[in-house]
Amino acid sequence: MSASLIYDLAPVGSIVAWSDGTPRPPERFSKKLAAWKTRNSQGRLIRKEGERSLGATSLSPNFTLHEGDLGADGVIAIRIHRTFSLDNTLTFKVIERPPLGSVRVFDHAGVNAELVHLAVNQLAAEEWLSRHGYPHAVLEEVNADEVAADHVEGRAAA
Repeated sequence: MSASLIYDLAPVGSIVAWSDGTPRPPERFSKKLAAWKTRNSQGRLIRKEGERSLGATSLSPNFTLHEGDLGADGVIAIRIHRTFSLDNTLTFKVIERPPLGSVRVFDHAGVNAELVHLAVNQLAAEEWLSRHGYPHAVLEEVNADEVAADHVEGRAAA
């Protein structure tokens, strides 16, 4: 699937994998393996940004995936995000869509809002939000139309 199809069809909260199509190098080639892992991984779709202008420059639409966190003892020191433009040549695949009834917690309302948590239901989202500092957070339930999109793409809903 192309980057533009991910942007158009994958709901925020989906797990998306990307690949350059090359085989994984053996573990003994640590530098080659590290480079391969940057071009072949997966993450949760947390943001979609439309086309925008910065002065005379026009920036193309893109999406951001949360690949992981680095830290220790429950403290996150670094969040790893990857942003892909729609003209990216990598191959993408939706691994998992957010389940029906789950609730997305966004950092703020409106365009370019970022997913900060995906809860199993409304109660869990409100409980998570009470422990984390997002004063302008917005809760959004995953609806049946988003889950049904799997059938439109020719796959059985997960």
